[in-house]
Amino acid sequence: MTQNTVARYQKAARPEDLFHGQCQGRASKLDPFKPYLQQQWNEGRTNVWKLYEEIKAVGYPGGYGPVRSYLKPFRKVPGPIGPKPMSPRAVASWILSHPDSLDEVQHHQLKCILGTCPELASLTRHVRSFAIMLARRQGEHLPEWIAAVHGDDLPSLHRFASHLERDLDAAIAGLTLPWNSGVVEGHVNRIKMLKRQMFGRASFALLRRRVLLA
Repeated sequence: MTQNTVARYQKAARPEDLFHGQCQGRASKLDPFKPYLQQQWNEGRTNVWKLYEEIKAVGYPGGYGPVRSYLKPFRKVPGPIGPKPMSPRAVASWILSHPDSLDEVQHHQLKCILGTCPELASLTRHVRSFAIMLARRQGEHLPEWIAAVHGDDLPSLHRFASHLERDLDAAIAGLTLPWNSGVVEGHVNRIKMLKRQMFGRASFALLRRRVLLA
């Protein structure tokens, strides 16, 4: 596309200004239907064949070619450039963060995103209510939370809730009691590290000695 062509498209105030040539200005069978085609195109209906079928049904006597030729320049008119969509990673971090830790811009953007996706809004509500249970040790609310999750169309979260139901008593205890198995898990990871350092070639006696003296 040459520089003159780009300038012509930029300066065009209406689609008709994009037409040039010896046929410009002549009467066409398509003329009575051009306002309708332009209106439908501006509303986002850009399937040329369907538009042709619509005007054909209401009396357009011509063929498909003139309709395609008339609408072809419309595709070259640059439309408004919207804001760059947020990445899934950024949206996920906002959902997993405490609402008070988000600034005003992030809070507004997240609100707009949740307003356009009811499923994501439901997911956010369940995630934050679970975080409240975890922070405030309100494990007694876990059965109610699981029931609410199963009531929404969120298959991925359903699997998580089903896993909690398999050992519900332990899950409730973990969300209620101040004790946890973190210390035990730390010792297990330390022993595994020592075992990997020896590449499985040393005896159990040496491993026992290293664990006791570490």
